[in-house]
Amino acid sequence: MPDQVELRVWGTEPLPTLIYLPGLHGDWTLIGGFRNAVAGRARFVEATYPRTLTWSLDEYAQGVERALAAKDIRSGWLLAESFGSQVAWPLSARSEFRTRGIILAGGFARHPMQWGARLGELILGNYPHALLTTLLFGYARIARWRFRSNAQAQTALDEFIARRTRLDLRAARHRLRLITLNDPTALARAAQAPLFGLSGWLDPIVPWFPVRRWLRRNCPTLKDYRVLRADHTVLCTAAAQAAELVLQWMRSEDG
Repeated sequence: MPDQVELRVWGTEPLPTLIYLPGLHGDWTLIGGFRNAVAGRARFVEATYPRTLTWSLDEYAQGVERALAAKDIRSGWLLAESFGSQVAWPLSARSEFRTRGIILAGGFARHPMQWGARLGELILGNYPHALLTTLLFGYARIARWRFRSNAQAQTALDEFIARRTRLDLRAARHRLRLITLNDPTALARAAQAPLFGLSGWLDPIVPWFPVRRWLRRNCPTLKDYRVLRADHTVLCTAAAQAAELVLQWMRSEDG
């Protein structure tokens, strides 16, 4: 639907609710391995953002909140991947949804390398769509080799590529622009929910060291931060290990 957040829900109550807020790509196409790893142990809610070119981060948060309310989901844990962290901060401050905890996966408050976000915005805005598509197909070929024994992962990669339309890339550029303009420092410092973080060791997009240092200095609710042998898409490239950590953190707070 245009300008609406779409949700898919896997599992039912009384399982604890875990809500996935995707990164820059904006959809659920790369989260299948993690979903399988938490199956039967959490009610897993996956979001896909609209391809909007106008929404603010507050409107993203409102959109997620409305979509959750439409499915009668009033509380849960936020699993915020990269750009999704920028949605999680304002969402956690809203009154209609109770945030039981926030888990950052390659996420951050203010991006530690603003020039990198601006460079990404420039590339998405000025490189021909055909070239960007070629680069994405190159990524997909590498990923298919890595997950060659996993038929479900192969299908998800096909969907990931199919969704990368011209409008989709423009929407990603808009999200990058929101990152470069955003400073959620006050929201992050004031967050009341338990906070956890995980990152991939090899992450040039959002380097974990300055993020972890900033969170430790500024977020009193930070409970733990782990660095896994993975890349920026840590929920995809270390799905099983990440899932065990996330479930462990949820149990530690929910009892």
